[in-house]
Amino acid sequence: MSFRERLHADCASCVGLCCVAPAFAKSADFAITKPAGKPCPNLRADSRCGIHSRLRESGFPGCTVFDCFGAGQRITAAFGGRSWREEPGMLAAFPIMRDLHELLYFLAEARSMPAAAPLYAQLTAMSDKIDAIASGDVAGVDPGALRAEANPLLLEASSLVRRPAGPDHRGAALFGASLRGASLRRASLRGATLVGADLRQADLREADVIGADFRGADLRGADLTGALYLTQAQLDAARGDARTRLPAALHHPAHWT
Repeated sequence: MSFRERLHADCASCVGLCCVAPAFAKSADFAITKPAGKPCPNLRADSRCGIHSRLRESGFPGCTVFDCFGAGQRITAAFGGRSWREEPGMLAAFPIMRDLHELLYFLAEARSMPAAAPLYAQLTAMSDKIDAIASGDVAGVDPGALRAEANPLLLEASSLVRRPAGPDHRGAALFGASLRGASLRRASLRGATLVGADLRQADLREADVIGADFRGADLRGADLTGALYLTQAQLDAARGDARTRLPAALHHPAHWT
């Protein structure tokens, strides 16, 4: 299995950690409130979701957009395939490992950008450091500190790709914004809130979208070719159609029309 393949969730090799460790509140994303560490009532004894094929219509769309980036199977393997019922320490380790794997995903994305070649050695060293940490006992590891260390590299890689740079909307509050047909090529949308935004036919090629919130955003006909640090979870949270253009490594969610 390649390094990048390890950063994709393999639910068959996990023991349902994402159905137990996180907390969630009753909302448009979840039909019920569940505290951290308590198993979801839909979790079966075999560690599979009892409503997996109908999560959205059952009021659990939040589950469909969660991505552990392969942390679940790594924690399960580290504990010898045992269950969180036998090893409660798995539950505390899971969110830390998830954050580490997300960071490894972004570093892998940066290393896939030809324009970022001058940074490959530094990106590889940072990735190796985090992977080594993830291979040990992650209790007490501070993912935030590692993110602060890696973020300048991710930002520099983005800057190398986005020359000349497009519009700067870093951290912008764009709730429900009317951006249909907008020219956002090579834009910085890092951490931007685009909940419910109209991005139909928008040009988002080579835009930096790390941490951007696309929940309910309309991406029908938008072009996200080469979008930087885009994740499948961001797409799963949005709306789109067959005309939406995506990076080759990502796919159109099943609920898009």
